[in-house]
Amino acid sequence: MSEDEMTQTHVATLISGRKDWRTALAALRRLLADADDTAQVFRIMRALNAGVAKAGYDRLLRTPGGGEIACRQVELAERLSEPGAVSGYAAGSVGAAYRSFLEETGYSAMGLAAISRSDDPLRDARHPYAWYGRRTRDVHDIWHILTGYRADDPLGEACLTAFSYAQTGGLGWAAIAAGAALQNVSSAAGRVKVRAIWEGYRHGRRAAWLLGEEYELLLAEPLEAARGRLRIAEPVAYLAASAAI
Repeated sequence: MSEDEMTQTHVATLISGRKDWRTALAALRRLLADADDTAQVFRIMRALNAGVAKAGYDRLLRTPGGGEIACRQVELAERLSEPGAVSGYAAGSVGAAYRSFLEETGYSAMGLAAISRSDDPLRDARHPYAWYGRRTRDVHDIWHILTGYRADDPLGEACLTAFSYAQTGGLGWAAIAAGAALQNVSSAAGRVKVRAIWEGYRHGRRAAWLLGEEYELLLAEPLEAARGRLRIAEPVAYLAASAAI
């Protein structure tokens, strides 16, 4: 199969909306057994999020400024990995918090991109829907900053997946959040975590649509001001659950 034919097959999958529940459930079991097995996240997304990129891209085009964002097709992982890309943001800004996040966790802007590419070489297809999918992937860590859900904490990841489901409508996010909730529902201590995951979904529903944001501008905003503008509430249930662990 030629590169053009493979790209067409990839795009057809993005558009189709066809779900692969068998693959998704197998990957979900592996992820719940090992929260660090990030490759399983992308397998779940590929299996259950077909059609989501098309819907999101079309929505982006209908937002003020969305057409320009779509036209420029900035690859955020590459942009944020450029030398000095995050060094100049003022203290208290989203970008400064993101810089601290990278320093504290050892993560990089290209980290998720590398994992996704190792399992799905067609993810780099030159097509608007594929670009939108990469953009969704590349803002994940910035959403950790905006929401207050920690990335080095399985509960924080579960809460952000619930938030992401509310924002994107992707069933892959819903499957991961639901799987994490079911793991905890049988005990009183676990149900505190379930409430935090449910809070993540509710906060995602209440917040502005984050995929319509211009991230190069957002990173320069004061963090608390950005949270207020985007209607992102304090993660009270998550903080309580984290304190109780």
